[in-house]
Amino acid sequence: MLLAKFIFQTILGWSIKGQFYKDTPKTVVIVFPHTSWHDFFVGIFTRNIIKVPISFVGKKELFDSPLGWYFKWMGGVPIERSSKQNKVEQIVNMFHSKEKFHLSIAPEGTRKKVEKWKSGFYYIAQDAKVPITAVAFDYPTKTVKISKPFYTTGDYEKDLKELQKFYVGVVGKVPEYT
Repeated sequence: MLLAKFIFQTILGWSIKGQFYKDTPKTVVIVFPHTSWHDFFVGIFTRNIIKVPISFVGKKELFDSPLGWYFKWMGGVPIERSSKQNKVEQIVNMFHSKEKFHLSIAPEGTRKKVEKWKSGFYYIAQDAKVPITAVAFDYPTKTVKISKPFYTTGDYEKDLKELQKFYVGVVGKVPEYT
């Protein structure tokens, strides 16, 4: 932990603004913008420094590969991504089956620029009855911002506007994808 903090803050120059509410045992953690593979490592450093086990989902085949052990060790959880499987329902069931579970999701669903976010993260949080924690990786300022837990109201458009306010001015590693 100390080594991670030293590398992240002293050598790489990053800081963390905000805190993760440890009394919240389950959250959907939305990380925006997701523009580069570098985000994975910024997230890993952050996760180690704040001492919160935050998982991510990946296609099942990824975990069957020779590096499957590594992805599991890093907090990965396999998911069936075939068109016949309801991914939101699968993830909601993961939340229901665990006492503590924090799951990181990129609301864009890709590292490229998108016009609008995918809605899965919202319906996972709503159906699992857990809050959303917004996390921003702002590369120009080298700041990881962490929000207070946000509870959905059932009004997707209104809640989305509220969540997106947290990200105003945040720029990703690849600015044109932000």
